[in-house]
Amino acid sequence: MGKNDFLTPKAIANKIKAKGLQKLRWYCQMCQKQCRDENGFKCHCMSESHQRQMEVFGQNPNRIVEGYTEEFESMFLEHMKRSHRFSRVAATVVYNEYINDRHHVHMNSTQWATLTEFVKYLGKTGKCKVEETPKGWFMTYIDRDSETLFKEKMKSKRAKADIVDEEKQEREIRRQIERAEQGNGGVGDVGLQSDEARLLVRDENASEKRVKLSIGEKKSVGKEKGEGGSRFVFEEVDDVQKKVKDKKGKTGGGSALDELIREEEKAKERSNRKDYWLFEGIVVKVMSKDLAEKGYYKQKGVVRKVIDKYVGEIEMVESKHKLRVDQEELETVIPQIGGVVKIVNGAYRGSDARLVSVNTEKFCAKVQIEKGIYDGRVIQVIEYEDICKLAQ
Repeated sequence: MGKNDFLTPKAIANKIKAKGLQKLRWYCQMCQKQCRDENGFKCHCMSESHQRQMEVFGQNPNRIVEGYTEEFESMFLEHMKRSHRFSRVAATVVYNEYINDRHHVHMNSTQWATLTEFVKYLGKTGKCKVEETPKGWFMTYIDRDSETLFKEKMKSKRAKADIVDEEKQEREIRRQIERAEQGNGGVGDVGLQSDEARLLVRDENASEKRVKLSIGEKKSVGKEKGEGGSRFVFEEVDDVQKKVKDKKGKTGGGSALDELIREEEKAKERSNRKDYWLFEGIVVKVMSKDLAEKGYYKQKGVVRKVIDKYVGEIEMVESKHKLRVDQEELETVIPQIGGVVKIVNGAYRGSDARLVSVNTEKFCAKVQIEKGIYDGRVIQVIEYEDICKLAQ
């Protein structure tokens, strides 16, 4: 048995030494060999097998580096998706978990020299949400799988279906209220007419009988009964009229319907009021002073894409340059009266409307909704922040 054969003390010692992770600079990706020290790495570089691999690398170096780069990126993102799919985590933590596998693709064989460059690349390409903090770089995985997108589409469909159901219920409630109001007025009038017809119209047979009974001394008694009956009839009519007036006074005409509409709008306001308001196709103004040097401060642009609900990809109107800006550094734009706006927040969020008037003292506007299930509805008071100009 040789000195370095299987299960010899020398072979066992070498395996124990090579068990853990070694230094990255002493790893050869082409040969997939990890050396323990600088001398070993120098000897490996002079070996015949390494020289052959270098000849292969020299024939097409760019393609080989691109292959290692794609493999490193895909394996890194797969680990992110599997271990930290819905969490915000430090980039160093993810990298240390990734390199625990001895057979991973090493970063020295890719186009990135440092982890910071790789993290910035993931942020620019939109594959991860990247943040730089005093404690280092933090990452959040952006899930773009077909299954996730399908679930989001289903959620949006359900939300739209719920809105349609709410509208149907609102219309049905309005119809019921209108019917009830019409029914109250109609029943009262019919009751008056029927009572008057029944109590005031005299029948010929009844009059003959009353004449026969009121002969002689009983005639005065008959008159007293007749006077008492007529007085009772008119008192009853007055009571019915008072009741009808009281009912109309309590309902206040259309006030009950208006109150119901206000309650429904309050419920919609609570459910549709969000902390994010960006929509594709709206015109916004960039208010970031950090971009003043580049000439973007207080300049208008069109939102072409909404990233992660809070970040917008803005195409500037004048220069046609594209940049990504957080919604906190953007401001809504109010068009001229008669212009088309998008309601970006509140009860009627997502609806298109036309600007009717503007109140500059109270910083609010009056709009009329166009298209959709709320077509034609006029909203009297809506804040500037809840509407934004639509790009033509």
